[in-house]
Amino acid sequence: MPTDGLNASRVGAGAEGPSEGEGPDRGAPAPVGVSGMDAMLEAKLWRNPCWFAFRLNYLALRYNLPLYDWVRRRCGLSRPEYVCLYSLALSDGGLASDITRTSGFPKNTLSRAIRRLEELGLVAREESGSGRGRGRRLHLSPAGWALYRETLPTFEAHETRMLSGLTEAERATLSRLMAKVVLSAADWPTELPDGRTCEGGDGHDTQRGDGASAPDETA
Repeated sequence: MPTDGLNASRVGAGAEGPSEGEGPDRGAPAPVGVSGMDAMLEAKLWRNPCWFAFRLNYLALRYNLPLYDWVRRRCGLSRPEYVCLYSLALSDGGLASDITRTSGFPKNTLSRAIRRLEELGLVAREESGSGRGRGRRLHLSPAGWALYRETLPTFEAHETRMLSGLTEAERATLSRLMAKVVLSAADWPTELPDGRTCEGGDGHDTQRGDGASAPDETA
């Protein structure tokens, strides 16, 4: 219900959020500016009935945007291209359809990305087997693995900075709670009541998680 959602947003702000501990009414929204953010961003993150999803998306943006801009400048790869490379590194190969299913990018976008990675000599398709075209497994070439290993420390360092405000115990708790949410996602509907798909593929929501935002686009 709307009232329950609003209460959840206030409780979800926690002791660190600007919604609590400010003024005599701890349940009331804090004055604008307490968080140091601009008014609209503060409202989206602390005065929002959908606080969890919006905070996840905000963190994904703060992770993805600087990293993929760095990848573009450093390696000359677009975000979809690097997502393909990263996905194949983590799973030690896979089908193009696997990358599409786990990234949220449109098929044609990833097809172009894979084709360019092949042209650059970073990705190769299996020569053996009965699969043809998209049915053949993709693997990183030695050059692809070298690029992955070169860039991975920057991704790890950025995540470490993001978690620097938490103790080791808090990080472990956060990891367990996030794992529970992720595992429960298997039971979520894939379509809204009007029939619109929730899973993407139309290119409108490009900030999902790979993380990805991600967490496919956690990649």
